Amino acid sequence: MSTASATEHGDNYINHSKGIMSWLGTLDHKRIGMMYLFTILVFFLLGGIFALGIRLELFSPGMQYMTPDTYNRFFTYHGAIMVFMVIIPLIPAAMGNFILPIQLGAKDVAFPRWNLVSYYVYLSGALLAGSTLFLKGVDTGWTFYAPYSIRSGSSATLVLLGAFIMGFSSILTGLNFIVTIHKLRAPGLTWGRLPLFVWALYATSIIQVLATPVLAITLLLLVLERTLGIGVFDPKLGGDPVLFQHFFWFYSHPAVYIMVLPGMGVISELVPVFSRKPIFGYKAIAAATFGIALVSFIVWGHHMFVSGQSEFANFVFSLITMFVAIPTGVKVFSWLGTMYKGSLRMDVPMLYVFGFLFVFTIGGLTGVFLAVVSVDVHLTDTYFVIAHFHYVMVGGTLIAFLGGLHYWFPKFTGKMYHDGPAKLAAWLIMIGFNVTFFPQFIVGTLGMPRRYADYLPQFTDLNQISTFGSWMLGVGFVIVAFNMYRSLKTGAIAGDNPWGGLTLEWQTASPPPFENFLHDPVVTEGPYEYKGDKVHLGSNA
Repeated sequence: MSTASATEHGDNYINHSKGIMSWLGTLDHKRIGMMYLFTILVFFLLGGIFALGIRLELFSPGMQYMTPDTYNRFFTYHGAIMVFMVIIPLIPAAMGNFILPIQLGAKDVAFPRWNLVSYYVYLSGALLAGSTLFLKGVDTGWTFYAPYSIRSGSSATLVLLGAFIMGFSSILTGLNFIVTIHKLRAPGLTWGRLPLFVWALYATSIIQVLATPVLAITLLLLVLERTLGIGVFDPKLGGDPVLFQHFFWFYSHPAVYIMVLPGMGVISELVPVFSRKPIFGYKAIAAATFGIALVSFIVWGHHMFVSGQSEFANFVFSLITMFVAIPTGVKVFSWLGTMYKGSLRMDVPMLYVFGFLFVFTIGGLTGVFLAVVSVDVHLTDTYFVIAHFHYVMVGGTLIAFLGGLHYWFPKFTGKMYHDGPAKLAAWLIMIGFNVTFFPQFIVGTLGMPRRYADYLPQFTDLNQISTFGSWMLGVGFVIVAFNMYRSLKTGAIAGDNPWGGLTLEWQTASPPPFENFLHDPVVTEGPYEYKGDKVHLGSNA
């Protein structure tokens, strides 16, 4: 059978078997990826509601709609949900699960049962942490800093255990991807021909496997200290709260790149396709991916410039932090070089590429400000840090995810999204994001502290602008969700390769067959080349 006849007969991963139990017990990486995606988006909705609640309270000075304790719980749940339940697993666990094996020409991941277990481990941890919403709630902040997290209410133990459990999901997914990339590549798909999305997931998986156990041990020690009274982080018991910061940030700074590197991989897929040119500097981008991963392990101390560590430690961490700009700059330069004199197609995924470049570049440049100790001392714990963090996380992960979602939506579903609403949503999200967070750079520089439920009247105008931007951002996300749902029902049939993509997922049917390919793919050429608007395929599926 050809891929066309497979599509005509409706033989694909969606209807290969029917019934809810065929999904809940599936070993198919594509279905597991879709279950991850749906679950993560539900938590994204919940985290977004908390964010809108925070901005609504901050619309005016004084307490408007909630008590200070309730406000503390809102920003704790917003941060914990968005970091641990949404942004960390969003691209690797959802998109990576679906796309990576097909890009490798494999039938599935190396360990399908591990893959299903990783989903249920993630879901169990997330539900355990989320159950505290129906108890007294948690107000420690998403960083769980000791000693307050040791002495706060009993719900904190459940959240800590939930995050501990979710860490095992990351480790299982990372190990699975590493083995899959090493062992299940199609004949002819050498390391020099791997898609850059695969390279990004490979580096991300290494970080997950090496860094996540540090967080797991740290959270477990925190739980033991809360329950058994052993002295590790609590100074009353002879512990050291700064030690918690070292442990936490040794994981959490690499975790930034667990979030960002997959987004960069998505951008590396979109730029050449919508520029109709081969990627500029393929080897440089792949090398820069691992450069970022390496540096991420040795810069955790820049989160602790005001913690009392030595001046020499501050100097070293400041210097090393600035080195992150080098591999990141290589990637940005390569993407711009690819677009230079290209035949740009301004489809929705490419709109998100430009949004990514604008937002993430601002996030990266403001990170250099925070790497300078003398500047960081002034800006620490202000809204400048909040703005920087969101420009990196949203710019590096969420905007890239939206670009990838529209790019691979035809492959996921076999349908095209409706273009008009998708473009409207893209503009609303880009404008709304910048209106929300750019004023926070200003109020942070002027001294407005983060995590406070109230603020001085002099910051009112900029906070109201920020809140208006959050509403615009929320409307953009609602339009995306509605458009995707509507497109599932009324979207045009996509065809196998609507974008003219060259990686292997575009050489099979949309949606893909149960085993991804009707014939085992063989890669015959590489790297791929674009010749004007015509595509020279470097693979034979």
